[in-house]
Amino acid sequence: MIYAALKKRTERGVFPSSSWVRFLRSYGPTPNNLTMFDEHVSDALSRAKVRPIQLLTPQLEAMAAHIESKVPGSLLIAGTAGDGKTYHCRALWTRIGGDAKVWSDKGNVKEHRLADGRLAVFIKDLSEFNGDESDLPLSRLEKSVLEGDDSEVVILAANHGQLLDRLRDLEKRQGRVHPLRKPLQECFLQAGPAPDRLSVFDLSRTTNRKTFDEVAKAVAGHSEWANCSRCALKDDGKTCPIDENRRRLLGEADDGQLARRLGDLLEIARFNGLHLPIRDLLALCSNIILGYSDAKMVKENLMVCADVPKIQENGSLWKASIYANAFGANLPKRRVSGRPVFKAMASFGVGEETTNVADGLLVYGNDDIKLRADFKRLVAIDPTYGATVEFLAAQDSYLEGYENIRIEDGATEFVELLEAQRRRLYFTLPEEEPGYARWAMTAFRFAGDYLNLIQSTQTKSAISETTRGRITKGLNRILTGLLLENVDRIFIASSGGFTQSRVSVLCEHETPSRRQGGVGMAIKFDEETGRPQLEVSLLPWPGHVVPFDLTPIRYEFLARVAEGALPASFSNECLEDLLAFKAKLLRKAESVRKTRFDDDEVGGQDTTLALSFIDIDASGRGSSHPVIVKALV
Repeated sequence: MIYAALKKRTERGVFPSSSWVRFLRSYGPTPNNLTMFDEHVSDALSRAKVRPIQLLTPQLEAMAAHIESKVPGSLLIAGTAGDGKTYHCRALWTRIGGDAKVWSDKGNVKEHRLADGRLAVFIKDLSEFNGDESDLPLSRLEKSVLEGDDSEVVILAANHGQLLDRLRDLEKRQGRVHPLRKPLQECFLQAGPAPDRLSVFDLSRTTNRKTFDEVAKAVAGHSEWANCSRCALKDDGKTCPIDENRRRLLGEADDGQLARRLGDLLEIARFNGLHLPIRDLLALCSNIILGYSDAKMVKENLMVCADVPKIQENGSLWKASIYANAFGANLPKRRVSGRPVFKAMASFGVGEETTNVADGLLVYGNDDIKLRADFKRLVAIDPTYGATVEFLAAQDSYLEGYENIRIEDGATEFVELLEAQRRRLYFTLPEEEPGYARWAMTAFRFAGDYLNLIQSTQTKSAISETTRGRITKGLNRILTGLLLENVDRIFIASSGGFTQSRVSVLCEHETPSRRQGGVGMAIKFDEETGRPQLEVSLLPWPGHVVPFDLTPIRYEFLARVAEGALPASFSNECLEDLLAFKAKLLRKAESVRKTRFDDDEVGGQDTTLALSFIDIDASGRGSSHPVIVKALV
């Protein structure tokens, strides 16, 4: 212990930011990072002797206002693991006058007498109670909420699932239906109203792009980084990878472009239904700054200040690339799969996905006279993570076709370096760069259009005709199984009872792709989900609209189908969702037909039936043609 203390003291003398970097590292994706739990932050801060990471508490004002208003009842701070429930709880405790030292003392229940005489009872984390130990805090909540006891206001922090599980357990042991369980379940899962006398603050609904921006600025712009200005690791023009990554995340050289594009990816993941709590965003930022791809040189792939001298000496700064770290490419696959944020980032396939144009630039740009200017402007401009000595040497060996490259797996090193350059390009390509489309270098090639669609529907501005056309064409091809080119109308078709058929040529109904007179497809913003929603109306009055929630992956599926190229790796779930949408449209079309025609009308001894079949012309445009079928009875 004495040696460890001396070592840390020496580190602080030579590397003035070492304590802060070690503290930040503890938030990273290490196998055992207890410091990322709020309960351990106070102890970690006292050991490191650094200032804490200050994050905004978006619901703190509303919580404090609720208590100050003397509204009867209690508060529930809910969410998923890592949402900052205990962090908000601690902030509220301090806000209403609670002693910080009392909060840090052992014990999961803290009490503070309010000025109006009520006793504020803080239950820091319901999960800290084992089994029936939670009966007492839950009984205090029940007494306040259900029995009208206004002597106490209970502030309970709990995960959605854990709270519902504890209430179910109470039901079994007490042989009764708990009056709070069902209302809370509807509140969590369906955004239903909170129970009377219980104000619910659900932190799982607050994480978005702004949250990431705030976390990134709080980490990369922390005051402790000021100590780096007197660090020997930057003497004589040397580059410290930790400081370099921190500055790039802060956006000092690119006006925040890297952070914005990270935000784009996280937004797409969120709109696909993934919730990323504060804890995961802190882990992402920690890895972005401290990540390193060689575990033999850097313990657990996360740097500390003491690692930097040997990295500088070996000339291996490129292994600390912020662009690889952003996708968890520096981490073992097992650790990536164990953290939702890195699993989400890896799912974009940046580095593995590419275009011929991008690879042409990266492979031949240094030698090809036509590409050389672009190579210098987009790659060679960055000697730290772009045109590094290692990349240029591997590129030269690959192009020259040396013996070690020609043998099996000989190009592995160059391919890995090429993947790293693709990741860098995604973040560094200028906006509207002609010839180089950054979204085409991801698994979500149409994600940029999707984000623009959200903005258009949210602001009620004009939707891109290209985007509307892709949606319409994709829908038509799925609803019919035909390679239709129509973008002006939607065909709702069936196979005439042959449910296993992939091709549907019997047109049950057709409707405009743009809402006209209350009929056709409208693309609207859904306030509840924050996503675009397709609404197909078959008649101009209520009750004949079929909605479809348009997630990024569903839009990508429709756009890929519209473009005529759907990867085999694409999930069948999207197709199943769209076929379910088709089934709803067919049922609605049947309802419309019954509205228009009286099935009881029969004309004498024979019956005629009008059917419409879809024909395709040479240009791929479809049209419906009626066929009269007469059946003799």
